[in-house]
Amino acid sequence: MAASRRLLAIADDLSGAAEVAAALHSRTTRSRVLLIGRPGAVNGGVARALRPRHPGEATVLDLDSRYRPATEAAEAVREALWLSSPDENAPDALDTLVLKKIDSLLRGNVAAEIAALAEGGAGVVLAPALPIAGRVVRSGVVHLGGVALHESDAWRAETLPPPASVAYALGGLPTALVPLTTVRASRRTLLTALRTAAAAGRVAICDADTDADLDAVVEAALAEGPRMRLVGSGGLALALGRHLRTTLNAIGAGAAPAATGKRGAPAADAAPAAPPAEMAVAAPPAEMAVGAARAAASPASAGRPVLVVVGTAEPAAAEQVRRLVEDGAVHHQLPLAELLSGGAPVRLPPLTAPVTVVSLGAPSGAPDPAPPHGAVATDTAPLPSPRPAPEAITPAAAPDPAPKPAPSPTPDTPPTPASPSIDTADHTGPDRPDGQTGKQPGAVSGRRLVLGLARVIGDAVAAHHGAVDLVLTGGETARRVLDALAVAELDPVGQVHHGAVHLATPDGRSVVTRPGSFGDPDSLRQIVQALRPHSTEWKVTP
Repeated sequence: MAASRRLLAIADDLSGAAEVAAALHSRTTRSRVLLIGRPGAVNGGVARALRPRHPGEATVLDLDSRYRPATEAAEAVREALWLSSPDENAPDALDTLVLKKIDSLLRGNVAAEIAALAEGGAGVVLAPALPIAGRVVRSGVVHLGGVALHESDAWRAETLPPPASVAYALGGLPTALVPLTTVRASRRTLLTALRTAAAAGRVAICDADTDADLDAVVEAALAEGPRMRLVGSGGLALALGRHLRTTLNAIGAGAAPAATGKRGAPAADAAPAAPPAEMAVAAPPAEMAVGAARAAASPASAGRPVLVVVGTAEPAAAEQVRRLVEDGAVHHQLPLAELLSGGAPVRLPPLTAPVTVVSLGAPSGAPDPAPPHGAVATDTAPLPSPRPAPEAITPAAAPDPAPKPAPSPTPDTPPTPASPSIDTADHTGPDRPDGQTGKQPGAVSGRRLVLGLARVIGDAVAAHHGAVDLVLTGGETARRVLDALAVAELDPVGQVHHGAVHLATPDGRSVVTRPGSFGDPDSLRQIVQALRPHSTEWKVTP
């Protein structure tokens, strides 16, 4: 890859965009994250922002499209591609390398976005494996810890069943499976398979068990040039980052400039030198990863409060919060009914503690949303998917009490689309304080919960005199909170652990994003310790 080639990465949620930016960011490749809004809301200012500021810079876009209607998600991808190269006759119009980041569990509008990516005859190479998280692809099926995705409970927060295969998730798009034997064959053999699939207008679905498999996929795809577009999880982004660093180092590319504040000036609170993302990824011990992030923390940030926002459906979150409270954090659980009611706004107390953690699930009408210091309530409610459930089936059209499972798709039978048309309109009325929807009695509106949570956080940060650093779990939560704070651009600083990405706002505040499904029980503790190297000073002992 020439040092002047541009790299455009597109993600459907913010935590994925941050993960890609960290994977690509190093001393030889600078990256940044731009938060792009709803399709049709873009303008010339966005187009100018997409132009690279430095040679070889990677621009990572969060299109915020995972839970939008499929048609909107596809249009967002088209607009991103057009904005990155609006003039097809420009010298660099065909020199933009495109990476589309998707969820390793195949959630979101995978089929619609890949279809948009393939328009115009571009070849598409799809490799969704994420070996570092135990997620691999074998015979075209995603496996988690050896269990096929459709046999696991990984989609427990979704309103639809998981796809039986990667091809099934593509909803009828023509595909060609590239088995592991081909991935591990010679580069010529693998490249021939990718070219054959592209020539036939098929998406090449690549098996992968290891990082070395993903490295092989990236090297073969890039040998074909930028017309071969890459689609995958953070694992593929890491492989691309390794490839770019090796290539650019070989040609003697200069170091990426340090993070800057507004108008290109050094940010007062930004890290003096961003460590390569691979330092945190490659160091297995948690202490080494935390040490790398500590080195990036600035002394000026030591006195700022840290606000940890846990907006995730993962059961492990309660234990992560408990350990943070054990270290001295103040914990507030927000009442679900009040967040959904549309009545008086929920307010957080002033952010006077060094570390405050906010989660969902306090009982309605509780006298004090904050449990006693050192205790964590165990009734934390999981955050449902923001994707609305399908229409309820009327009694007249109800199926047999025990319907037979749908047959698995075969190569000769195009699969049924993975999801019906999605209606993201919020059917929760202000007169329904229990959060029930007009279509699904008893269902909680995940979208409204996230928006309510974001409003609370936005108000608390606005009321605080001075800057506040943020830790945001769950891509949807992270995006809604940053939208509420009018943050539209982020620069990667490093990683605390895999998936927990330390970013900086243009004015130098720290933001750490992390997918809800990532991290061990000490994840939040490690993140706070990375942002506050002397966090033990605020730990309360009996």
